[in-house]
Amino acid sequence: MTKKMRQQRQKKKTQKGIAIYHDMKVYENFERSAIRIFESIKAAEKRSPDTPRFLYIDIQGHRNEAGGYDHDAFELIKDFALGFLCDYLTEIHTPLYSARNPRKQFNDIPDVLQINHPDDGSMHGYDAGLLAIQPREKEPADRKTAPTVRAIAEYLGMEEAACLVCWRKPVERAHVVPTALGGSMDVRNFALLCPDHHAEAPDVADAESFWAWIDYAELRDSPGKWADASEEAKEFLRRHNIPSGKEPRPREPLSFFSVVKEELKSLYGWTDADLGTVAWPDLMDEFHRVLDTATGRHFSIDKKVSTYSWAYDIALRRVKGDARRVVRDSP
Repeated sequence: MTKKMRQQRQKKKTQKGIAIYHDMKVYENFERSAIRIFESIKAAEKRSPDTPRFLYIDIQGHRNEAGGYDHDAFELIKDFALGFLCDYLTEIHTPLYSARNPRKQFNDIPDVLQINHPDDGSMHGYDAGLLAIQPREKEPADRKTAPTVRAIAEYLGMEEAACLVCWRKPVERAHVVPTALGGSMDVRNFALLCPDHHAEAPDVADAESFWAWIDYAELRDSPGKWADASEEAKEFLRRHNIPSGKEPRPREPLSFFSVVKEELKSLYGWTDADLGTVAWPDLMDEFHRVLDTATGRHFSIDKKVSTYSWAYDIALRRVKGDARRVVRDSP
């Protein structure tokens, strides 16, 4: 091997660049993961346009009955990462395969990501034209008993069982879609939550909306994750301006509905216009129909903010005659 060839191989082996890492959590669907990866690549391009970009994707959960990746995970890897993003990256590494861009990476990534769903009957969130069960798993396993906490943790890709929202222990097995609403005993229909977040989670017939709420709650309560961390870890977080303590929640509003309105805005993207222009008599009729048909109770709690906000959003979609998915792309 000539000296020049050795130098070229060494240069390729030690090529420096920007590493972009995304772990597709079990509660992230294709849309939320795609948007977050896209924004990270766009930020890297803006900061250092000529620096090679290396994308690393991991997948948490998102398994089908056969043990392979489900529709959302496979779409993220095959169609989005390798099909769309490849031109804007130098290398892509996924759990299924890795690829290197044979050309020089482009530096003209679009300003906005437009996601159009295929017209193949795929369900992306809850169909507002229906009030039937909407599980994430298409062919649930025929189990009669709930899986163990350990089995759920393994499916979720967790080394040890902890709350998906706040990382605290002990945990409880939480149905994504309650059995009373048609949910199965399949491991894919379970989450691990601490007692407090289990009591807050929505009891609805839509799996994707449940996972969207977990995603929203994880972002909302993220500072509390580090409350039990070591002082060394907290100091590292402080140096990087990352909140690391249990921040007290603001005083509860005076009315239950004001809390529901806050979640409608934060999770479902409602605006003041939605609140101000809706025909409330029609909305309330539809709201109670949704509440009676597609929601349940848990822990003997008569009202849950998360359940009510989902029911209001479904009701608004039905009143408007809008049968698109109801979980927004970026909560």
